[in-house]
Order: sequence, then C-alpha cells, then structure tokens
Amino acid sequence: MNLALWVAAGLLAVVALAGGISKTFVPREKLATVHGGGWTADAGAAFVKALGVLELLAAAGLILPAALGIAPVLVPVTAVCWTLLMIGAMITHGRRDESAFVLLNLVYLALAALIAWGRFGPESFTG
Repeated sequence: MNLALWVAAGLLAVVALAGGISKTFVPREKLATVHGGGWTADAGAAFVKALGVLELLAAAGLILPAALGIAPVLVPVTAVCWTLLMIGAMITHGRRDESAFVLLNLVYLALAALIAWGRFGPESFTG
C-alpha cells in the first residue's frame, strides 16, 4: 500500500507541476487557445497565475515533506486541498460542457482522496 501511495503521489505531483508551470508562466491569452484551456479567457490573469502557484505548491507538498522527513503530515493535507481544487475544476469544466475534462479531474480527485485516506490512516507517516 505504501508503494501505491507513493506512485499515486508522484503521478499527481507531475500533473500538478505541469499544470502549475503552464498556468504560472504561459500567458493567459495563449492558454485560452489550448484544448481545455478555454476557461482562462473568462478568468483574470492574476487568478490563473494564482491557481498555477497553488498547483506548483501542491506538486511540492505531495512529495517533499515525506521525502525530506519535514512535516510529512503536509502530504495528506495537500491531497485534501487538491481534492477541493479538483471540485472547482470539475464545476468549471462542467459549466463549459467539457465532460472529458470533468472525468479527468474526477480521476485526479480520486487519486488525491486515496492519498489523503492512506496517509491520514493506515499508511500514515506519523505512525
């Protein structure tokens, strides 16, 4: 189970890193032209960048606390925060009738929920 949680955290961290880099460093106008990025046309540039920074922090928070042994409880806390972010993403994509992205966000939400459950519960770093 521990290995599965590490793999899930690693996969989710890669997703968060990719999303964070694009939202933080790619201009909003360019993101709006990419498949699945149309929502950025309706959002402010500062909001998109803030989401990007949150995703970069999530990428770090899913791996580094446990890997470095510094406040490993932040891993499941980050996973819970990611589930909240994915709920918002699902609502946003749902309003735009982008069901494929709603399903993709649901997969990310499920991975985050698994990590949160596992790291708060049976595979806790503090146990």
